[in-house]
Formats: sequence, structure tokens, C-alpha cells
Amino acid sequence: MALPNGSGGYQVGDGNIGEVILSTQDTPAAYTAAAAPLLVADITNGIITYNAAGGNNLQLPTVANLEATVSSAKNNSAFEFNVIALGAGTATITTNTGWTLVGSMAVATTVSGRFMARKTGDLAWTLYRLS
Repeated sequence: MALPNGSGGYQVGDGNIGEVILSTQDTPAAYTAAAAPLLVADITNGIITYNAAGGNNLQLPTVANLEATVSSAKNNSAFEFNVIALGAGTATITTNTGWTLVGSMAVATTVSGRFMARKTGDLAWTLYRLS
């Protein structure tokens, strides 16, 4: 998306006042133990909460399952999701068939992690830790 520069790009409204852009958000997926694997709906929903006393792994769904659900994805299609660690334990995102992981996948106690999943080829996705 280009920034508005007077001769192109995209701008919501007339740009003179702050505008709230609304979307829909389903109830976040909530985990209190390991997930092997997460559901595709969990990561495409945008928010996953983890609330446990100990650390556990949250395994990604296989890329084949992801692509069966997000069948319109083309190379470089991407989406973001967040993991929020609410309890005393660390949630660690782990790989599954078809994934490449970039960055720290551990979401420490009382911290949130922001991730971007990007399609890099047929049955190949990369998950990036953004923050």
C-alpha cells in the first residue's frame, strides 16, 4: 500500500481527522497446555492466548492444512497473528511440515509475540517473529 502523496496512493476519508478502521475479531483461541498442532483457524483468527503455570509448545499446523483452508494464497501472501502469554509459563511456537521459522519463537511470561506468516512457494511458508 502506497502512502498518499497528493498524486496517488491510498487514503481513508479526507485525511483531515483521525478515522477508526473497524474489522471483525472472533474470540481468541485459548490454550492452557501444549497444542500439537494448533488449528489453522487459531492462527488465521489473529489472536492466541496461552495461560499456564509452565512452558509448553504450540505447534503450527502443517502447511498442507493451512493451504487447504487458505486456498487463494499466492506466493508472498501473508497474514499476521499474535500470541499473548498470560500466565507464568512461556509459550513456544514450534515448526511443522512445510514451515521455516525466523527469529525467536518463545513468547515469555506476560509478554505478547507478533508473527507474520508468508507463503514462499508451493507447500512452503515462513513464519517471522516481528516483535
